[in-house]
Amino acid sequence: MSTLPADTDLDLESDADGDIASDDSPARTGIQSIEVGFRLLEVLTHTNAPMMLRDLARAAPMNPAKAHRYLVSFARLGLVSQTPEGRYDLGPFALEMGLVSLNRQDPMRRARPAAAALRDEIDHTIGLAVWGNRGPAIVHWEEASHPVTVSLRLGDVMPMLNSATGRVFGAYLPRAQTLSLIQGELDRATAQVDANPELPRTLEAYDAICAEVRVHGAARIHGGVLPGINAMSLPVFDANGQLCLVLIALGAQSTFDTTWSGPLERRLRLAAQQLSADLGYVATHTPQS
Repeated sequence: MSTLPADTDLDLESDADGDIASDDSPARTGIQSIEVGFRLLEVLTHTNAPMMLRDLARAAPMNPAKAHRYLVSFARLGLVSQTPEGRYDLGPFALEMGLVSLNRQDPMRRARPAAAALRDEIDHTIGLAVWGNRGPAIVHWEEASHPVTVSLRLGDVMPMLNSATGRVFGAYLPRAQTLSLIQGELDRATAQVDANPELPRTLEAYDAICAEVRVHGAARIHGGVLPGINAMSLPVFDANGQLCLVLIALGAQSTFDTTWSGPLERRLRLAAQQLSADLGYVATHTPQS
């Protein structure tokens, strides 16, 4: 005889939206309103910008008044936030959940201690980034003993055009996956009269940068996103040969040498290759120095 409790033992109550969703098995009983409200979070997860209530409700699909009730509760829980313009976006607790989930994945579990050991050895700030729904997201930092003053935080998204991390993702991910973000940044760079003259202004120019990244197996930036800060980023591949995360190192321009085949570049390359090997990746070619 089953020891599972019956619905009457669970003290489940139905709300105006029809709270209880069940089938023939009490073990599969759920809260329907949670499943309905989740559609709003799912839409926000797969969009590239905050949304107005009417657009979010239409995409769910859901009546705007009903969507607003869910969003009020989600906002209280930190799952959504609202911009000054009244648009809705994922909130701080949603970000926290995402970061925790990413850090529990096998590549991240293996990469975090390796990043800490590398930081201890070279005494430069080391980071890890993964591809999120909005682009390259920072998910882990190991600060050097002489911390570099940066405005980056966990969860921040790096630009595709002028960050070493973004260029690695641009070089190794399928272009269909990255094109909308790359093109959006290209459009904004073209529209800005005082934009960084070193920024690529066309997709062809960006393709040339990505080709160079693949040749060297790394990307380097001199004061791109962070003035006065040099950075190098290198790909880490999984057992299927797919890019699963990016290893980042950065430091002050006065102490961080980005010379190809220099001592720092060679050590970072070895660390990225070791991480890839730990994940089961078998290299088929050696990048040029």
